[in-house]
Amino acid sequence: MSDVTRPATTGDTPGGSRGRTAAVIPAAGRGVRLGPGAPKALRTLGGIPMLIHAVRAMARSRAVGVVVVVAPPDGAAEVRNLLDEHALPERTDFLVVPGGETRQESVRLGLEALPADVTSVLVHDAARPLVPVDTVDAVVEAVRDGAPAVVPALPLADTVKEVEPRTGGEPEPVVATPERARLRAVQTPQGFDRETLLRAHEKTAVSGEGATDDAGLVELLGVPVVLVPGHEEAFKVTRPLDLVLAEAVLARRRATDAY
Repeated sequence: MSDVTRPATTGDTPGGSRGRTAAVIPAAGRGVRLGPGAPKALRTLGGIPMLIHAVRAMARSRAVGVVVVVAPPDGAAEVRNLLDEHALPERTDFLVVPGGETRQESVRLGLEALPADVTSVLVHDAARPLVPVDTVDAVVEAVRDGAPAVVPALPLADTVKEVEPRTGGEPEPVVATPERARLRAVQTPQGFDRETLLRAHEKTAVSGEGATDDAGLVELLGVPVVLVPGHEEAFKVTRPLDLVLAEAVLARRRATDAY
């Protein structure tokens, strides 16, 4: 069950009269594309687990009053210990809950653990450890200004082809070439009105590996989703080369006292 590691505080949370903003970080996946070893969220970046970087990235925003970490189903105690071992902002509450078999299930379990005074929610990938605070704040501000769902995103640099998938390395026939100017690569944190996101999860049953994009669940309700500018350093660490790039970004930040 949930574990509150700090007492609730609201004094320095912006917009307290409108309820607090929480961040849910699903961190129950293993991340097999990074290779064998610890779960992806617990891989180190600059000597610190990526999960801690992601938690700090959310807590660095003064708009975020609660961070809920959704741990592997059998790893909640380990994650609690990890949070206790690393310095985190005193103004932020931290909760740890065990996750499910899919990301969609884990996010839902995180939502169920939210305190009653939370009215807006960020959902953030643990594998995006370097998202700048300005991006987090931009998402929160857009939700507080009335958008029910907000996604940070970047224009695509590459041309994209829609294909008919093949297995075993066979050549794949091209079906269409979408207009690149109309496409965006989405990032996290994605921000939502709490009730809208809860309704989206309640309405959409888990199928197969489940949904990997919470904004997509909201779209299925017919609720509008808007974009705010993302950031190139909010990339997802999925493959070994991503980890090399993340180490370089972190080293540059530390060298310039920006982190």
